[in-house]
Amino acid sequence: MHSNPWCQILGIEPPRLEVVKDHREAKPYSLLLVALLERGEPMTLEQVAERFVEAGVANPSKALLSLRRCKPARAPVYRDGDLYALDPHDQELDLWAFRLDLRPPKFGPIETIQPDPAPLPSPQVPLSLQELVEAWTGASLNQWSASRLALAVLEAHGGGSMPAVDIIAFLRQRTRWFHLGEDPKKFERRNSAVRVLENGHWSIAPETDDTLVAIRKAVREQIRALRNRAVGDPVPGAVEERIREAEQRREARARKLSRMSRALLVGFPAEAPRALTILDVERRELTTYLDRDLETARERLADFDILGAVEIRPLLRTLGFQDPEKRLAELGPPQKTRKLGRSGRTLKVTTTLLVQASCGIRRPFGEPEKLAEYLETGDHAKLRRRLEADAKSLHALYQYGRLHGAVRLRWRSLDEFLPAPWVHHDEKRLYHQKETAFQLGVPLRVVAGSSPDWENPWSRSKLVEAKKDPSGRSIWLVDEFGFVVDDAEIQAARLAMRVH
Repeated sequence: MHSNPWCQILGIEPPRLEVVKDHREAKPYSLLLVALLERGEPMTLEQVAERFVEAGVANPSKALLSLRRCKPARAPVYRDGDLYALDPHDQELDLWAFRLDLRPPKFGPIETIQPDPAPLPSPQVPLSLQELVEAWTGASLNQWSASRLALAVLEAHGGGSMPAVDIIAFLRQRTRWFHLGEDPKKFERRNSAVRVLENGHWSIAPETDDTLVAIRKAVREQIRALRNRAVGDPVPGAVEERIREAEQRREARARKLSRMSRALLVGFPAEAPRALTILDVERRELTTYLDRDLETARERLADFDILGAVEIRPLLRTLGFQDPEKRLAELGPPQKTRKLGRSGRTLKVTTTLLVQASCGIRRPFGEPEKLAEYLETGDHAKLRRRLEADAKSLHALYQYGRLHGAVRLRWRSLDEFLPAPWVHHDEKRLYHQKETAFQLGVPLRVVAGSSPDWENPWSRSKLVEAKKDPSGRSIWLVDEFGFVVDDAEIQAARLAMRVH
């Protein structure tokens, strides 16, 4: 293979900027991705600009300017100091690889209907049931006379007599757009092509060959037109099969993600950590390392599949931990600011604000001055407690984001959600749990309000029923008193079996 870790994870060969520069999707930002994939390691914007000039993407006077204007530090690109790097596990990067033709489609083309080379029978051949089913299913037959409809059905059933109710039932199975009732008066005229027998059955009258030939031509012309229109359409069932296949792949990825070990990190001070708390998400275990123990901490980080923190990449760099294939979860605000209405005022979005709004923790993080004082005076017990309390707050936010796929932002009248970038699209969320609970008819056990107790996470839990809302379009969670539980207030949820 090759030694480029980012391309290895994507399953592609390292691209060449000269080859991609004239692609229909070639823009400064997409070509920045290509340059980083080509190098396989972080680059400064100046280095990318030099590569742009070398590959003939832009002239020296515009290369760096175009890169700065394209908002380069947005996922799947991450800035760490002056360096710009890729998150190879970001789904957006995989999508860009497809858009830029750096990888083939994950699914082959759907099988389509091809032209039918077999000629249709001549007008002298009687109609078959299969022909009527093909021609009339879902079709509008309002332009067909009652006698023609009856004659076609009678001939397709062998040419014998049939009860009127059976003829109409056959038509109703094919379509609802036709004019034919059970009243036989319409066929009582002397020259009617449909004869009404003494037992009430209908049959084909003698000397109707010319009429039958015309009916056969009309039915087969309808079949020919339908077949011509269908050429290129998906084969029946092909789309449904593709959806099932995609869902199976998503389920497999969700299972794989659920088995991954995860750790959340809190380091202090940020610019050169002398203390590091590691929170094992699955085991709910906290370990704090100080000064000389940081080497042990670095070794332990290698044991986890996913590492998360605020400013995770600078933190790992200052710790001296490098693993380009490791999955990283950035827990800082997904957007830095939010404009407030028409006033033009700008709200600074902070991790503290998101934890307070999402998890109901009033003071989620300790003051840096206090932490520095504990470190300076050697009060490691207080330092440890505060850092572990910070890690618990970060854990509450992390789990809220995993449950909802987003975090909550509230400020005065503002109340909205921001996407949680650490959540993979395939991971199961509250929405999926509600659907499962509704389909199985089992309750959910939820913790609502503030974040769960650390020692006993389910101590404040309650059972709720999953019920369709009055419109039938969404699922509500209803508690034992009949009150609807606000999804946004739910901090944890799991399926619960009914107690008899």
